Amino acid sequence: MRLWLHAAVCLAVMLPLNGCRMFESSMRRGGLWVNPDSPAARQAHEREHEGKNGDAALIRRIAQQPVAEWFGPAPPRERARSITESAARTGSTPVLVAYHIPYRDCGRYSAGGARNRAAYRWWIEQFTLGIGDRRAIVVLEPDAVAQLVDGCVPRRLRKARLEMLRDAVALFAALPHVKVYLDAGNPSWIKNPARLVRPLREAGIEQADGFALNVSNFQPTRRTKAYGHRLSTALDKAHFIIDTSRNGNGPLRARGAARHGIRARDRWCNPPGRALGEPPSTHTGDPLVDAYLWIKRPGESDGTCNGGPPAGHWWTKYALDLARNAPHR
Repeated sequence: MRLWLHAAVCLAVMLPLNGCRMFESSMRRGGLWVNPDSPAARQAHEREHEGKNGDAALIRRIAQQPVAEWFGPAPPRERARSITESAARTGSTPVLVAYHIPYRDCGRYSAGGARNRAAYRWWIEQFTLGIGDRRAIVVLEPDAVAQLVDGCVPRRLRKARLEMLRDAVALFAALPHVKVYLDAGNPSWIKNPARLVRPLREAGIEQADGFALNVSNFQPTRRTKAYGHRLSTALDKAHFIIDTSRNGNGPLRARGAARHGIRARDRWCNPPGRALGEPPSTHTGDPLVDAYLWIKRPGESDGTCNGGPPAGHWWTKYALDLARNAPHR
């Protein structure tokens, strides 16, 4: 997307649009930023200090990968500045998640968000000021659009949510070295991608660099990619990114859930037996897929379900299982 910007540069150098990816070249030169002080890095150090070298080695399989940094509800400016400056010093690009939309997660496990539209606008403005002219990939509001489609957002809030997302896309897109992707759920949720087209357009997808799929979910990459291609076709060949952080074994099936005593509606939340997925990379072999990313932070809970701590809290047992179940790469 952002066709006006890509077109201007490509015409200046006489390149076709599909061969001109200004930011992509710089992103690939420096790679994706790895946080040296992530929860996984700290946990690996602690385990090694305790003499639990096997556990430390497993957790390092998470700690050594570039994992997204999530923002909300704290004022984001200084943290965004610190992260992007750290990444700039290493010539790399951080992945940042904006997660503070009002009525976030429809009041469920990750409930919260800004108190109103004005507060959200201020929060997004502070986020953009923190990034400034440095590079970043921004994933905008996981679940926010899909929850409009599945009906959990009350009708009275829908118009305002779309307008807030559109404003946020415009603010991030105005930054010179940022790529912004609107979240679009996953193929097990909104099964017909055509239902997402109108709300994504109303949320400003034409100003974004594309959409994000499978955030915090477990759908296999192949299935997600096929779904993304269908949605992309309906959105004028929009590009997309895929969260591969925990999809190594795919989702928990109904039979497996029953065996573990898990309700069907909670199969997405801290399901047992899952594995780390394909490592983050901007080399996907697919011209429409800009990156495989670890957007969900492996080892952090989905919520107080299936034995997990509150959403976003580090859970060592789950982190170890994800790493242990993954094929060694």
